[in-house]
Amino acid sequence: MARRKKTPPQVPETELLRQELRRERYKQRYGVTLRGTLGTLIVVAALAILVATLWLPVLQIFGSSMSPTLEEGQIVLSVKDTEFEQGELVAFYLGNKLLVKRVIAGPADFITIEDDGTVYVNGQRLDEPYLKEKALGECDLDFPYQVPESRYFLMGDHRETSIDSRSSTVGCVAEEQIVGRIALCVWPLTEIRTFQ
Repeated sequence: MARRKKTPPQVPETELLRQELRRERYKQRYGVTLRGTLGTLIVVAALAILVATLWLPVLQIFGSSMSPTLEEGQIVLSVKDTEFEQGELVAFYLGNKLLVKRVIAGPADFITIEDDGTVYVNGQRLDEPYLKEKALGECDLDFPYQVPESRYFLMGDHRETSIDSRSSTVGCVAEEQIVGRIALCVWPLTEIRTFQ
């Protein structure tokens, strides 16, 4: 006895048209959604770059001149500002390099640094709890030294190795060289913290 082949049931032509119409509508909705999502991502990325460039530059720390406060590899956010106070950490351009140092004195202040590394600003001994050890470091200034107008006297926290305003190589930093005040350490995640 011969077996009969089963023939698939015939689907009406109208049903095939409906299925094809649904498939085309789905493709259109998918395309519109995809274009909308990509457009949104591009706008968000552009805004993030704009904010990072204009208001919150993101910086990675290189070197050990700010140790123990900042260590190599940490990532910090800086905030654009025009006035800086004693003790704040700031990022500034020196040639084509971006450096981070601490504000020790502002325009017209007088600085004296003793041989043991003790710093005096306008005759007042500077309390520096952020230092592990004091050192005169690389210094070619005559004391007392007056900070020029519109400039800041900056020093690293690792005084023995830091090249900063104590050296004529760097000197006092002009306001227009300063990118901003370091506000937040964001990486590594275990060391997230704010700065004054």
